[in-house]
Amino acid sequence: MNISLRTRQFFSAATLLAVVTAFAPLGLGLGVSAPAQAAVLPDFTDLVDKVGPAVVNIRTTERSKQMQQGGNSEDEEMQEFFRRFFGQPAPRQQQPSPRNRRQAPQQEEQQVPRGVGSGFIISSDGFVLTNAHVVEGADEVFVTLTDKREFKAKIIGSDRRTDVALVKIDGANLPRLTIGDSSKLRVGEWVIAIGSPFGLENTVTAGIVSAISRDTGDYLPLIQTDVAVNPGNSGGPLINMRGEVIGINSQIYSRSGGYMGISFAVPIGEAMRVADQLKTTGRVVRGRIGVQIGEVSKDVAESLGMQRAQGALVARVEPGSPAEKAGVEAGDIIIAFNGSTIEKSGDLPRMVGSTKPGSKANLTVLRKGNKRDLPVVIAEMEADQTAKKKTEEKRKPEQTANALGLIVSDLTDAQKQELRLDGGAVVDTAEGPAARVGLQQGDVIVRLNNTDIRDAKQFNALVAKLDPKKNALLLVRRGDSSQFVPVKPAAQ
Repeated sequence: MNISLRTRQFFSAATLLAVVTAFAPLGLGLGVSAPAQAAVLPDFTDLVDKVGPAVVNIRTTERSKQMQQGGNSEDEEMQEFFRRFFGQPAPRQQQPSPRNRRQAPQQEEQQVPRGVGSGFIISSDGFVLTNAHVVEGADEVFVTLTDKREFKAKIIGSDRRTDVALVKIDGANLPRLTIGDSSKLRVGEWVIAIGSPFGLENTVTAGIVSAISRDTGDYLPLIQTDVAVNPGNSGGPLINMRGEVIGINSQIYSRSGGYMGISFAVPIGEAMRVADQLKTTGRVVRGRIGVQIGEVSKDVAESLGMQRAQGALVARVEPGSPAEKAGVEAGDIIIAFNGSTIEKSGDLPRMVGSTKPGSKANLTVLRKGNKRDLPVVIAEMEADQTAKKKTEEKRKPEQTANALGLIVSDLTDAQKQELRLDGGAVVDTAEGPAARVGLQQGDVIVRLNNTDIRDAKQFNALVAKLDPKKNALLLVRRGDSSQFVPVKPAAQ
């Protein structure tokens, strides 16, 4: 049968339309499938308009003694150098007046920028949640809203073990976020993050929940997402499609210091329990029983006749601890706490930590193939100490800063192993010249000029011999990054 050209064209068009229509719902990228795809992909615009005003920028400062000196071209070079190295400018010195220019430099206390993070308002009267590491060691905290209003905030309390902090600003009728239920999160659910990555305020990123209950924290399981989170996002909210905050963006997995596709958030349910304690008492009270534990491997489980690997293997019992008094022994496997099964070792510290000190609990242990119930009285865990307080305790009264404005100490063996260093000197305090170029507590001095640093004593001896007219070149390690930082010594 002969078919005309026009008829063949009609059938071709009709066939093509039928095929496209059939495959459009599958979202295969065909041009006419755009309406179908638009119906499936979420639109975040209304959501961001709703929750954005309650997300805040947090910047912190700390007091540091600095030498008041005149500015010069070297200072400008320092500013640009530090801006490229650490992502933000070092604090600038004011130019002295001609009358004072010939006077000897004097130390004066100045506010030095520490860092930038994020947070979100949880009550209309100004309570703000953020990460503990955002405000740790800060002398002053400033909170900026999206309408550019800035408030000086008070730190109500912080908890390093969960990385949660509560701060307060004086305000009324402030925008706030609705608290969601993080226990109802599902893998694959769409979520967004709002924060200030690299100081870029009110940046919105989106992704999905990749996993829940990741064991990356000691006292709480974290939410894993593929939402882009970078330095400065810390403390910002993780929000579901209903506009509810379900987590606090806290960590990333990275080998470079930047986002690599995996980020973690503190579940809001756990964060609010911590915040309630911080609001009431300024600290978090946790229980302890005094054991060091490890995971039960498959081989160990099979050797002990267990049907599957579960529980917490007791590696050590602290002398005089509640566990010792209860009869717990090294080699025991704790398989239940107050009737709740211990699936993995990380479950035990969370269960014990959330138990009120002084209360009685029951441990079910497996010993030599037999189960035993051991009653135990929960003790209180030692209160968390901030890094700043620890540094003050470590710093002896007679210690003074060297010519570079640094007080340093030796790296521990654990720090050397973690950083893969044979030596170095860790910064306890940065003042004067060191503070002006942005060095801060926790930085590690690896090299001075062309000499590798073994320890604090050697470093201070080398600094004492420096020519005050020349810049000293420090190789500084911060996190996973190293960079050379020129510092001009102060005249002694």
